[in-house]
Amino acid sequence: MATERWAVALLRVFLVLLFGVLVLFQVMSLPGQFRHMAQESPDLAYLRWPLTAVSIFWVLCVQVVVVSTWKLLSLVKKDRIFSEASLAWVDAIVWAVGAAWVVLVGVFLYVGFNADDPGVPLLLFLLTTGVTVLGLLMVVMRALLRQATTLRNDMDSVI
Repeated sequence: MATERWAVALLRVFLVLLFGVLVLFQVMSLPGQFRHMAQESPDLAYLRWPLTAVSIFWVLCVQVVVVSTWKLLSLVKKDRIFSEASLAWVDAIVWAVGAAWVVLVGVFLYVGFNADDPGVPLLLFLLTTGVTVLGLLMVVMRALLRQATTLRNDMDSVI
């Protein structure tokens, strides 16, 4: 139990740090990076706003996962992880990963059809595969959580 308490506390510290860095990226780094790209490569300047919007959207999806993880940790701490409330937060994670995946597939297809070298499309394919695995893993974990919640409710009603 003490190890679990330390792990939850340490994870919360890193979630706060991650969330802060993500906000910094959303507000300063990503818009500035794409502005600089447009200045340095005027022929690609038309991509500035779409790339800014897509990258900020992806950061937002990660922020949803961070907040949902925080809420799930709160449920773990209260020993209420096997409840209907936890399923809503897992659903939020699944939807955030799914939304990021849809946009990533769109970017992958756009870049794949317009690329003149295979490097970036291969990298995007690798990322798409990784996000697909993550999304499917979350769907399986959600199903396991639902089964465990049902079993816990059954056990509570028996006892």
